[in-house]
Amino acid sequence: MPQPQPNGHPITIRQQAIRLVLDGNSQRQAARHLGVAPQSVANWLKAYADKLPPTLPGPDGPVEVAEQDELFTFIGEKKTKSTS
Repeated sequence: MPQPQPNGHPITIRQQAIRLVLDGNSQRQAARHLGVAPQSVANWLKAYADKLPPTLPGPDGPVEVAEQDELFTFIGEKKTKSTS
C-alpha cells in the first residue's frame, strides 16, 4: 500500500501519471506503475482537466482538406455458422 508523502508527490510523478492515462492506460494501471494511490491519479487528472480551456481553438481559415478514419462494422448474420 502506498504511503502518503509529507508534502505530496513530486510534480514529475503527477505529470507521468497524466501522460500514462492520456496514452491509453487506465487510472489504476498508472497508479500501480508509479506506486501511488488510484485516487491520487484521479485527483491529478481532474485538476489537469480543470485547467484546460472550455473550448478547443478552431482553424484560422477555411478548411480545404479534411481526413476521416474508416470504421467498417458488419451488422447481420454470418454466411456460415460456426461448428464449435
